[in-house]
Amino acid sequence: MRKVYYIKQTPSGRVFDAVNGIVIALLMFLMIYPFWNMLVLSFNDGTDALLGKLYFWPRVWTLSNYEYVFKNRDLLHGALVSVLRVVVGTVTGVICNALLGYIVSCRQFYGRKFMRILFIITMYFGGGLIPTYLLMLELGFMNNFLVYIIPGLFSCYYMLLASSYIQNIPEALFESARIDGASELKTFVRIVVPLAMPMLACIAVYIGVGHWNSWFDVSLYSRDGTWDTLQIILYRLLNQANAKADITNQQQLYMSMRTIQPETVRAATTVVVVVPIVFIYPFFQRYFVGGITLGAVKG
Repeated sequence: MRKVYYIKQTPSGRVFDAVNGIVIALLMFLMIYPFWNMLVLSFNDGTDALLGKLYFWPRVWTLSNYEYVFKNRDLLHGALVSVLRVVVGTVTGVICNALLGYIVSCRQFYGRKFMRILFIITMYFGGGLIPTYLLMLELGFMNNFLVYIIPGLFSCYYMLLASSYIQNIPEALFESARIDGASELKTFVRIVVPLAMPMLACIAVYIGVGHWNSWFDVSLYSRDGTWDTLQIILYRLLNQANAKADITNQQQLYMSMRTIQPETVRAATTVVVVVPIVFIYPFFQRYFVGGITLGAVKG
């Protein structure tokens, strides 16, 4: 029977562990509490919320804020457009950036260094808002779903992340595939994609969250509201742009808004937008960490 030896902890070690635990608990509280307070505010009566001192639990429970948010007829349409944008934008972005990363990491491609430098320049210099807007206008992307997808197909940062990860794959695997007659595309699909799943998942998280949170480009390019996303509807609700315009009778306005305040509506709409990411992100966290650490070995 094996003996188990326990190392006796010194008093200084116990003090360090205690202080370390307190600091970590404090940091966790500072990160979690703002979200919890937003949730509490969203479930509280708006008039009562104006009194303040809402910390850990609602004083007057109500679902009026969420009823007010979900009564918006454009909410479901915006959610569908947001989901479509995330799915299409993430899939195309991952494929394009992974292919670009593979190209600039191929030793047989003599223009890879020039292409890498060309993309790195775009990290430091851009055309600006007005030239970009005019370009989208000339391309006919106004009120077009493609304006959300095409401008973000390639990213220098994601390209560097993908190429750094692919460079860690043994070159012998690529050489054996080429000897067997595999094309570069087949080599990418059969070898790179299975081995680079952590990196691809990491890029997918970045791109997906970026598409989900984006709203400024929607305000620029979706003029008639056909391709309005959930985030731009949230923005309009927060600014109360269309909420009171639909109610003409002041008595009806008072009756419908007496338990609702902009602060509680803001909290409810924020919760509606944040919750999907909160539930999805933990499933990709291990790929996210793995892709960042393994892809950062080489530059």
